[in-house]
Amino acid sequence: MKKLILLISFSVLTLTQSFAQDKDTLKTDLNDEFNRWSFEFNLGQSKGIKPYSEGYFGSDPNKSFGSVTLNHYSGGVRYMFSPKFGLKADIAFDRLENLSKESLDFEMQHIRFGVQGVVNAARLFDIQEPLGRFGFLFHGGIQVAQMTPQMGINKDRDEWNGGIMFGFTPEFRITKNLAMNADFTMNSNVRQHFNWDGAYSDPNNNLAGSLYTISLGASFSFGAQKIHGDWAVLRDKQQEEIEALEKRVGEIENNMADTDQDGVPDYLDAEPNSIAGVAVDTKGRMVDLNKNGVPDEMERYLNSTYTTNQMLVNSEKETVKKLINEGYVATYFDFNKTKPTNVSTEGIDFILTYLRNNPTATVDIIGHADEIGKNPYNDKLATTRANSVKEILMKAGITEDRLNVVSEGEDTSVDKDSAGARRLVRRVTFKVK
Repeated sequence: MKKLILLISFSVLTLTQSFAQDKDTLKTDLNDEFNRWSFEFNLGQSKGIKPYSEGYFGSDPNKSFGSVTLNHYSGGVRYMFSPKFGLKADIAFDRLENLSKESLDFEMQHIRFGVQGVVNAARLFDIQEPLGRFGFLFHGGIQVAQMTPQMGINKDRDEWNGGIMFGFTPEFRITKNLAMNADFTMNSNVRQHFNWDGAYSDPNNNLAGSLYTISLGASFSFGAQKIHGDWAVLRDKQQEEIEALEKRVGEIENNMADTDQDGVPDYLDAEPNSIAGVAVDTKGRMVDLNKNGVPDEMERYLNSTYTTNQMLVNSEKETVKKLINEGYVATYFDFNKTKPTNVSTEGIDFILTYLRNNPTATVDIIGHADEIGKNPYNDKLATTRANSVKEILMKAGITEDRLNVVSEGEDTSVDKDSAGARRLVRRVTFKVK
């Protein structure tokens, strides 16, 4: 008996230390929590393999499994220290009797209590994803049992014995927290004096008893999570950090985009549609120190190219007109908005200056929209945006007969899946006549 107690104590201590170490590893490697507790209930058939006295046996020798009789009932609770390893305690009731007419009558009551380590083999072998709703567990540990013959000369005489047990349990998840299972367990008693038929051996002659059970049952996992702990989706902490880093790098790359290639990133660019090659300030705005609506870089180019004032004036007008008609001058709008953005009103100011300096000129105000939404709505949106610009110019002193509103509806020249590209076509452009 002392040896048995020492064996049980040593096994429990070893299991506890192993699971505690695995639990510490879990805290550092995984972020996600999972349901650790589960109840298990099974019923099925148990058979004593050995020992038997002469004339007794538990199965019909003419059949592979004998008669199918429900004589095993068990229930237990399991706690998983980590996704792979856990511990369970269970209790089982077995009533063994002869299942063949050729055997002498016997009946043995067997009540067992076990403490076992549990391994989630699907996780251990990293095959949980291909298995889907299926899974399987290995379990093994120590057990203490009471044997009580129900007939014969030893009727109602109790004996306590103990030993080891092991088995495996295929599983199938039915609902989020409920799984069915089939279990095979083998018990091996290292201290036993009863035969399974109830005969008692000499006290100094320990028997080696064996018993197996085959059963069907269910396990219910409970906790804060919505899925059975054996199938919980767990995320590696290191992988999450890598994904977060990749996301931050992607955001930086997007912020550093420079649509108009003026050397100022879009997220800092107050004028993201500046003319290529024209000097800009630190906020991406084209430099125009004399505020005449023509960038200084362009003025210097014109001054160095043309020698007479008249040639300069005519050339400047034609150049500015060409720039306007080719879309270099525009005002922009936010998504589904009809009021120009604060940073893009310089395009309207440019046209205003041009019309004031050229009293006979008229201009088409052309509205555009991106491809998000239905065509009729986008046509109307483009018209409303053009009318909004027209109203601003009229309030600035330009007469209505010099302003003509045109809607070009959707601009399909850019990738509609790109938010940055769509921003470039939500605009109003101008055409001088």
